[in-house]
Amino acid sequence: MGANDNRGMNSTSPIEGVARLTDWGVIRARGADAANFLHGQLTSDIAHLGASQARLAGYCSAKGRLLASFIAWRPADDEVLLACSADLLAATLKRLRMFVLRAKCVLSDASADLPLFGLTGSQATAWLADATPSAVWDQRGRDGRSAIRLPDAAGQVRYLLCAADVASPLSPLPLEVWRWLEVRSGVARIEQATVEQFVPQMLNYEVLGGVDFQKGCYPGQEVVARSQYRGSIKRRSFLFETDASASAGEEVFHSDDTAQPAGKVVNAAKQPVGHPSGSLALVELKLAALAGGSLHLCGPQGALLRRVELPYALPLEALPAG
Repeated sequence: MGANDNRGMNSTSPIEGVARLTDWGVIRARGADAANFLHGQLTSDIAHLGASQARLAGYCSAKGRLLASFIAWRPADDEVLLACSADLLAATLKRLRMFVLRAKCVLSDASADLPLFGLTGSQATAWLADATPSAVWDQRGRDGRSAIRLPDAAGQVRYLLCAADVASPLSPLPLEVWRWLEVRSGVARIEQATVEQFVPQMLNYEVLGGVDFQKGCYPGQEVVARSQYRGSIKRRSFLFETDASASAGEEVFHSDDTAQPAGKVVNAAKQPVGHPSGSLALVELKLAALAGGSLHLCGPQGALLRRVELPYALPLEALPAG
């Protein structure tokens, strides 16, 4: 089977439970200028972020390459929280602090005080009760907790819960199963292995609401805008299954061009029980690589990649025929 084979998932068993997200961390921005400061640093509108909202956002270098990605929400007028990959939190926090200057904004690592949990399934919805955010990217806060509705994955409702502790009747969910749902959602997360590898559109961020083209300047804004309006988006992210073990940062090769990689693994996770063995991977690719031939992991003779349908639509130019 080749790169354009859309073999779907073969299990409809519901996934229920709660996972402690040890691979995520939280940056806290506090102060009268916290929202405005981050508004000038990130790809999304943070200045007008409402108390009942959350947003996907990117943090770019001057060249428009993503240094980090965030789920951002605003539990108070003078506070913004940024959930990001734990392995790059320290470097990201250090870099953001360099640009605070005279702004009334204090940035800190709040991961120990505000651990994150991933909740999925109908039992999670029932447990959250009237604190359940109803629409994707809605946020509900109560008693020091914040619950965010994330995009669904494999037909499963998902929530990000920020709380000091979760004492609930929900079953423990292995982190690797939550990671699989995260990859299956098609919403990319920058990890240490992929820092400065992608402009936001390569990860479909503008399709997912992670880029606001109406807001003011931020680092890399000219590059991001130029990619959007000059029709120069030649790379996108797609889902694939493979029988091998895949990891973020690994290169992908096309059968018709073995001399150079055609793309890179953005995020990957082990397939859960009831699905094909191996890994599910979100892969950033040259669009031309989807026109024919086959794709392989880590080298021209590496494990075959089988394309899986994304849970959202991409612009037509990102869908070559064939």
